[in-house]
Amino acid sequence: MIPSLFIAHGAPLIAIEDNEYTQFLNTLGRTLPKPKAIILFSAHWESSTQKVSEVDDYKTIYDFGGFPESLYQIVYPAKGNIELAKEIEESFSNKGIPYEVETTRGLDHGAWVVLRLLYPNADIPVISMSVNPTLSPEEQYKIGKSLAELREKEVLIIASGGTVHNLRTVKLAEENAKVDQWALDFDDWLEERLKSWDVKSLFNYATLAPNAQIAVPSYGNEHFIPIFYAMGAADNEQTAKLLHRSYRYGNLSHSVWQFGE
Repeated sequence: MIPSLFIAHGAPLIAIEDNEYTQFLNTLGRTLPKPKAIILFSAHWESSTQKVSEVDDYKTIYDFGGFPESLYQIVYPAKGNIELAKEIEESFSNKGIPYEVETTRGLDHGAWVVLRLLYPNADIPVISMSVNPTLSPEEQYKIGKSLAELREKEVLIIASGGTVHNLRTVKLAEENAKVDQWALDFDDWLEERLKSWDVKSLFNYATLAPNAQIAVPSYGNEHFIPIFYAMGAADNEQTAKLLHRSYRYGNLSHSVWQFGE
């Protein structure tokens, strides 16, 4: 068995930086049992129907602008695994989850930035997956749950996003600004509910969590909802562990959660 993870991908700059968070992710990749494959749900791939990648060799997508040129020179040459993609599709079919196959899309920065920090050698096959922000949290959780048995086959399920991600509130000129209290209060509420696996409250975070409308704005919930996919993948164990939490620009969270063992 291998755990599932929710990992904040932060700003694209972490791909070329050496700091507390990048060092943590580097160490995490060396600490975890090496998976045979990775299924990755990215906040930067939204679709109305679940997408499953059947790609042999991924291109690197630079879905951002205005950053140092060195960021655009990075290539993460991940390979896919068609056999595993087919297994995922079969699981979705058996559980009544609609899906579509994607055969050309590369890895967006929500995927390759995280993968490169964890596994810089790009030597683990990857299945890239979309997220659907219009689904209910229960449905997102169900998609993750449908893949839970793959963890027994040493497949690592990663959901990439951010628990507090509101680009209208970040203080880009103050990288080490004091953390806003509203962000801390939201993450504290989330931590308590995740550790107690209180899915009833978590599924209703938008109305129950303090400052939810700031931390997870309605126009940008795609970064928060990947956490439900990662949780669902550990439904058979229902254990949550906070591995890391830090902040940048006053409220942009760098949270890493482990679900299951």
